[in-house]
Amino acid sequence: MAETNPALGPDLDSPEGGAGNQLAQFGAGCFWSVELAFQRVEGVVKSEVGYTQGHLDNPTYKDVCSGKTGHAEVVRVHFDPTVCSYSTLLGVFWGKHDPTTVNRQGNDVGTQYRSGIYYYNEEQAKLARESLEAKQKEISAKIVTEILPAKKFYCAEEYHQQYLEKGSGGTKQSARKGCNDPIRCYG
Repeated sequence: MAETNPALGPDLDSPEGGAGNQLAQFGAGCFWSVELAFQRVEGVVKSEVGYTQGHLDNPTYKDVCSGKTGHAEVVRVHFDPTVCSYSTLLGVFWGKHDPTTVNRQGNDVGTQYRSGIYYYNEEQAKLARESLEAKQKEISAKIVTEILPAKKFYCAEEYHQQYLEKGSGGTKQSARKGCNDPIRCYG
């Protein structure tokens, strides 16, 4: 069925910013604050929010929020591995959300808010599994994060891109590399 439905196939896009750059996808609740956290990481050359892991081709935000498409809200990160390791990105991921809640982050409830690491190669898969095992040793509650191959990525609508940096819905927040200002999510 993957041959007839692009949503079920792998993400075949190429990373931007240089020949050696790589892609990573993370689902950790509402993508606005998660994206800003990744934007602040040295070595991240681009971030974009969108939808993946569902069965509907070209979903909209409204489609995804219906809970009927199977998609997760994710941040796709383009990064330079000579500056920023995949393990560094995993650290940001684990630090940005509660990986023990099923289909929920704070007040955001629905399958689109699930915790997920979506890998592009076996090295990423290995590092993701190892990081989950290490994180599980730190906390008593069971981690429910899914670790799956990256499926086709669909960019979310433009108004979602760099939402907090642009100040949509409130005050602009810094995406400056290395910034440690608290991230405030609103919407």
